[in-house]
Amino acid sequence: MIHFLVHDENDSCGVVVVEGIKAGETLTGWVMDQDKTIHVRVTQDIPIGHKLATKALAEGDTVIKYGVDIGRVVAPIPVGAHLHVHNVKTKRW
Repeated sequence: MIHFLVHDENDSCGVVVVEGIKAGETLTGWVMDQDKTIHVRVTQDIPIGHKLATKALAEGDTVIKYGVDIGRVVAPIPVGAHLHVHNVKTKRW
């Protein structure tokens, strides 16, 4: 079963595509461009449609999704953490 999608192996996050993800679960993700699977143990509950970190990110790092810069990390994000507005901000303003 695929739990999250990643566009490219260089992306730093994936999008959860199933309901009910709970902290401590090990999820399977599909890296679409390379057609391979990866596994990530989640550290927090993550709602469907939200992002999870597939790489550890430090404050000030750039988050890459679909090969595109989607924001700046404002608080450290470990692998498997919920990546959302509490730890990522846009660079636009």
